[in-house]
Amino acid sequence: PRYRPDWASLDARPLPAWFDQAKVGVFVHWGVFSVPAWGSEWFWWHWRGEHRADYEHFVQRRYPPDTTYADFVPRFTAHDFQPREWAQLFQRAGARYVVLTTKHHEGFTNWGSPVSWNWNSLDTGPHRDLVGELGQALRESNIRYGLYHSLLEWFNPLYLADKESGFKTQNFVLKKTMPELYDLVLKYKPDLIWSDGDWEAPESYWNSTSFLAWLYNDSPVKDTVVVNDRWCNNCSCHHGGYYNCADKYKPGTLPIHKWEMCSSIDKLSWGYRSNMNIAELMDEASIIEELVQTVSFGGNYLLNVGPTKEGVIVPIFQERLLALGRWLDTNGEAIYESKPWRVQMENSTDTVWYTSKGPVVYAIFLTWPQDNVLELSSPTPSPATQVTMLGFAGTLKWQRSPGKGLLITLPYVLPSPLPPQSGWTVKLEGVK
Repeated sequence: PRYRPDWASLDARPLPAWFDQAKVGVFVHWGVFSVPAWGSEWFWWHWRGEHRADYEHFVQRRYPPDTTYADFVPRFTAHDFQPREWAQLFQRAGARYVVLTTKHHEGFTNWGSPVSWNWNSLDTGPHRDLVGELGQALRESNIRYGLYHSLLEWFNPLYLADKESGFKTQNFVLKKTMPELYDLVLKYKPDLIWSDGDWEAPESYWNSTSFLAWLYNDSPVKDTVVVNDRWCNNCSCHHGGYYNCADKYKPGTLPIHKWEMCSSIDKLSWGYRSNMNIAELMDEASIIEELVQTVSFGGNYLLNVGPTKEGVIVPIFQERLLALGRWLDTNGEAIYESKPWRVQMENSTDTVWYTSKGPVVYAIFLTWPQDNVLELSSPTPSPATQVTMLGFAGTLKWQRSPGKGLLITLPYVLPSPLPPQSGWTVKLEGVK
């Protein structure tokens, strides 16, 4: 069937199966904002849009007088950017897809956009096609490639003129936004388009529906591409492919529509900050807890890192990603290709979460019970019930609990002064 450029038709398109199966992705926020590396990736807006005093002082202290945002670009060198090393890291982190910022709200493009003259990574700064190089490395590693793209640009004169007209004119969309989206799709054939920057204008301005109709009908990725829901000022959580709804969105109950939670290791920023400290970063336990809750509720988990201006993913971010990957090496069977179960979490507690695959049920528990006995009240055991633990050989002893459900005797864990790792999975066969 051909899709019409209206939401009723576009929203009826089935989501390509790979996305729901993937479950785990890595988000990468990288751009000119990685040069000041302070505050957040909204640096230019806070400094020049809102004229915040802390940002003005920062620039006065660190840079020559009369510095403009464009003066940061020569320092965005990507000297140490090794796309194959990134791809290897993301693979070891257990990521099945990676989403890179091709262009944030600052308008600088990480590829040689023909409509972003001298404000792109090929003509200036790194003098490299960052989007293309990472894409090639990810494809060699068999990782799906997503492209983040901001519809708006804070200070683009064409955008500001359209905004002034109450979005009755569309010069920015016709000369900048749409040519770039078509260029990205034709050049890089992405598996996913992660749209953003939608919130100021209606769909009649953005022409989103005609772009998506082309994407689904005639583009080179029409059968495989997945998109999110940020295509107009009231699209979020209503229209598009899967739903993001909002940054760091947590639904609390099982949504009926496929969704994704994006989160950032640095709790205060998506872009790299040179002055971040350890207390401002997510630890391994909170990353795993977010992942497990998200997947139990049928979502995908997209975890963000911000590389430096040289293209380094700093060791503390690498460490967090590798910890996630080690956890998935053991427990991934309960995550990848899983489906939500009839119950998402143990009613008395939010420390036990369920996923399923066909008749198999997985109970992921985030804290180790003190008496080594795990009580599960939701599954109904049968004479044929068998309980195993992922990463542990042999079966586990269990008995019916006096109320309902079952009591599982866990393997003995050696006493240790350190809290044990976060999250273990028991695999339940023959339960209802």
